[in-house]
Amino acid sequence: MPKWLDNAIFYEIYPQSFRDTNADGIGDFPGILEKLDYIRDLGCNALWINPCFASPFGDAGYDVSDYYRAAPRYGTNEDLKRIFDEAHRRDIRVLLDLVPGHTALDHPWFKASMLAEKNPYTDRYIWTDNIWERPDGLDCLRGISDRDGACAVNFFSHQPALNYGCYKVEKSWQQPMDAPGPRATLEAMKDVMRFWLRLGCDGFRVDMAGCMVKNDPERRGTILLWQEVRAFLDREFPEAAIISEWGEPDKSLEGGFHMDFLLHGGPSHYDDLFRCEEPFFSGRGRGDASKFAAQYEKYMEQTGGKGLICIPSGNHDTERLAPALQGGELKLAFAFLLTMPGAPFIYYGDEIGMRYVEGLTSVEGGYHRTGARTPMQWDGSINAGFSAAAPDRLYIPLDGDPDRPNVQAQMADLGSLYHEIKRLIAVRQAHEALQSGGGIRFVFAQENRCPLAYIRTGGGESLLVILNPSLEMVSFPGAFAPSGSVYCFGGEAKFNPGLVTAPPCSAGIYRL
Repeated sequence: MPKWLDNAIFYEIYPQSFRDTNADGIGDFPGILEKLDYIRDLGCNALWINPCFASPFGDAGYDVSDYYRAAPRYGTNEDLKRIFDEAHRRDIRVLLDLVPGHTALDHPWFKASMLAEKNPYTDRYIWTDNIWERPDGLDCLRGISDRDGACAVNFFSHQPALNYGCYKVEKSWQQPMDAPGPRATLEAMKDVMRFWLRLGCDGFRVDMAGCMVKNDPERRGTILLWQEVRAFLDREFPEAAIISEWGEPDKSLEGGFHMDFLLHGGPSHYDDLFRCEEPFFSGRGRGDASKFAAQYEKYMEQTGGKGLICIPSGNHDTERLAPALQGGELKLAFAFLLTMPGAPFIYYGDEIGMRYVEGLTSVEGGYHRTGARTPMQWDGSINAGFSAAAPDRLYIPLDGDPDRPNVQAQMADLGSLYHEIKRLIAVRQAHEALQSGGGIRFVFAQENRCPLAYIRTGGGESLLVILNPSLEMVSFPGAFAPSGSVYCFGGEAKFNPGLVTAPPCSAGIYRL
């Protein structure tokens, strides 16, 4: 495990929408460089930059046409190297977003693979033997070239699936994982990783990491594939981190990933906390964190401490926390996010409560996700300080609410969400028990009841975290005698013999 992950706090940058410095309406690398001090001052010491390789942008860059070249609309490879160098000068690590499962249609590998004549790229993608046979369980492209066969796709229909083989070979067109085509694909992806790691990046967040090997219902082949990648990294780049978009920590961590995201829509009950009809962190107090806690404990038992389970505030695929959560509710949500094990991930703009914007026309394959990808709101100037372009040229329209939050205003308000998050980050970094590898034990997480309470341990210290998003005072049984608090929002809890009472809309961290 790279040592720097112990206290890593990530900031996710969606580059298209972060900061535009050349007035073309699209964020760019110089814009990221300009804001590195802002990210450091917030307290984040690591970045995840969404895909920034050359692409036709049918899926916001998740359709790569050249893994070795930065997308010209953002800048050059030299600009990206400058981000690595300048981030490192500020003790900030940088992860790039790797998309190893599929490419764009115009990638040179796919153009060669479409040819009827056999060549080194014929088996770089997954093709059936004839045009009329669909690949089992997968969508496909067919009738697109003179090659006789249907080609599997991974996500959208313009994203042909790269061939890492099948765990179970049951059809004539399926290839085992050790066949020349799948092996060439894996070696090519290792070379891509080598290139960017040598240029200065610190690792990768891996898109759709659980979907590499096909006909692999238990993901055993995919686990073996990533174990090989981890072994390669341990040999050549032992400080490089790999983080999976998988959502099943028991599998991804066995595969060698250092961390796994708990995903929206997965089995983790992550959505119960923030994004359902009655989120746990709503002040209405009708939400339920019990299923989340039970599943989390199960994951902890299954993974046996082999890696980290990460809980992001959101990302480019989810609706934002706001406006479903507001005011103190957001502060309570971040008190949770910044006191749980695993590296926290803050999606750009969540630190000021940027809102999910309803009703936007899809941009670059965003569809319902487009409302979570609007331009960063830096100040009260034109285009909220994102760009000097005409408003109709912005990559995605701004949140049109005149009361939209912005960084400048929140930095000036000591009671803002921004300052509460800075405070929470400082508390986390001051206590090893609250950091990535600290232990956790839930002491109260009952169905349809508040609060949520857990004990974090590490560095010879035990800390009790109590979170009550409800607008009502609540109590739970517990024999605790804290020596004091290290953080308090909304009032301190009262500790009576056998009973703990938490004030409304409150969060507290107490020394045991």
